[in-house]
Amino acid sequence: MRNFANYDVDIHGKSSGVLKTICKKCLPTRKNKRDRSLRVNVDTGHCHCYHCGADFYVPDDVEERKNAERAVARKRRAAAIPQHFQRPMFDVSKTTLSEDTERWLVETRCIPQSVIAALRITEQEEFMPQSGKKERCICFNYFEGGQLINTKFRALPKLFKMVQGAELIPYNIDSIVGQTSCIIHEGELDAASSIAAGFQSVISVPAGANSNLSWLDRFMETHFEDLKEIIIAVDADSAGIRLRNELINRLGAERCRVVTYGPECKDANEHLCKYGIASLRIAIEQAAEVPLEGIFTAADLHDDLRALFDNGFGPGAETGWEEMDKICTYERGRSVYVTGVPGAGKSEWVDELVLRLCLRHQWKIGFFSPENTPIVYHLRKLIEKLTGHRFQNGCGMTEGLLANSEDFLTENVSHISLKGNVSPDRVLAKAHELVVRRGCRIIVFDPLNRFDHNPQPGQTETQYISNLLNKFTEFAVQHNCLLVVVVHPRKMNRNPVTGITPRVEMYDINGSADFYNKADYGIIVERDKEVGVTRVYVDKVKFKHLGVGGMASFVYDPVSGRYLPCEESHDPSLSADLRVRNTMFDNSCWLPEKELF
Repeated sequence: MRNFANYDVDIHGKSSGVLKTICKKCLPTRKNKRDRSLRVNVDTGHCHCYHCGADFYVPDDVEERKNAERAVARKRRAAAIPQHFQRPMFDVSKTTLSEDTERWLVETRCIPQSVIAALRITEQEEFMPQSGKKERCICFNYFEGGQLINTKFRALPKLFKMVQGAELIPYNIDSIVGQTSCIIHEGELDAASSIAAGFQSVISVPAGANSNLSWLDRFMETHFEDLKEIIIAVDADSAGIRLRNELINRLGAERCRVVTYGPECKDANEHLCKYGIASLRIAIEQAAEVPLEGIFTAADLHDDLRALFDNGFGPGAETGWEEMDKICTYERGRSVYVTGVPGAGKSEWVDELVLRLCLRHQWKIGFFSPENTPIVYHLRKLIEKLTGHRFQNGCGMTEGLLANSEDFLTENVSHISLKGNVSPDRVLAKAHELVVRRGCRIIVFDPLNRFDHNPQPGQTETQYISNLLNKFTEFAVQHNCLLVVVVHPRKMNRNPVTGITPRVEMYDINGSADFYNKADYGIIVERDKEVGVTRVYVDKVKFKHLGVGGMASFVYDPVSGRYLPCEESHDPSLSADLRVRNTMFDNSCWLPEKELF
């Protein structure tokens, strides 16, 4: 049963069918009070008013109960603030600002005293590492659920620091709880400016224009999921544009709008100081929708076009393998297809590739790797690569290294593990959740033949694969992530004359030539057991500024699972064991220093 009365809809006792009734939303403003402009489908719960445009849905009892249970669970999770971070103490007796600080905030930055008090902005002396001495600082206090979680200290003109070891959370996060819209700024003074302009649901990112949005993960479900409209009001410089794009990618373009501050204004506070409260309010209210998906004009791409003109094509993300980086660098929004004969080391090499990108560029990883089960076996291999030590007590693997490896993997690596039918659509849906909830920027499917493929009746294998690769490409572009797919080649037959098995090429991938045609990167991993070397061939790099293709040689270290760069001679007069030289051995720990005890 659907309780239409709770939504102020009179269905005149009907239990099914479609009817028209009076819309209570626009009734007060109607001249014709008897006009039945609201169409109601009693069976589905859909309601639409043909006068005011109101469009809403009335759930049934089961849905309402589930929604209520979900709301309670979310509140419980929201209340569970992590306890392992450092916490500053808020002294309510020290909320009075000095005359100079108050004058700077009110007269120079145009922040009303009422907003200063509401945000609980305070002042204290604090040692600032930039100046090497104690400075008088403005304190922007970060509260959650009424508890002080962090504080940003600002000494004039622009010296900043936050509480060491405290959690990064959005500024003024409590203001968006239970709301349907919010404004996101890049700085605390910008958030204060919007509040001064009359907006209430206003937050600021905690670390300025930093594209690492891991602080967002904990709040996605509890604070952002139910927001219908998100106004992104970050700075108009290049760093702000990158932050804007990351926020749109995480929060969804369909509900985001973007503020433009006008000439000679890069942020909300600057606009407030130059043009006043009324003008800032208009600028925010007129925030433009994110351009329609799939439709662009030169004006829509002006900022990107200008940046490309000013800076040129920069290289992609490097891995730290010097010879590899000369022939191939990586860019998000691309698809990588890796192949090679069974036993060549495709999965091992891909694991190290994505770990290197994660370590150097903070690109979190999501794996769908059914062959690496149980998942702890895969985690063991990743820990060996990270630490350079065998995953075994007494082999250099200390308790500290193990604990810090686990912390790093918890923060940066997720695994998809599904039961039942593992269709591409189902796995892509989970990968979407990893991008949105966990901020993953690399998705690995290893291997493709472990998906449950169900072509449509009458669809050929070539047609099916073409459609599937289109889905993969679209996913990588829409989610701005690097999609790495491990695929198997057809059976490679030896040459009957020479007895040599030819090298695998991209066109040898089993099923379709489209694996080569539609790839942004095509990579072949080949293991030469006689010489003791692994050769990685980059057969395709779609865009020349990202690489030219070629081959790099590695020696595989069975202890750490790492691929060690080496030089290889192709002189046939040399015996196999003399062809590899200058191997760059490395058993150092790759974990970031801050992760170590």
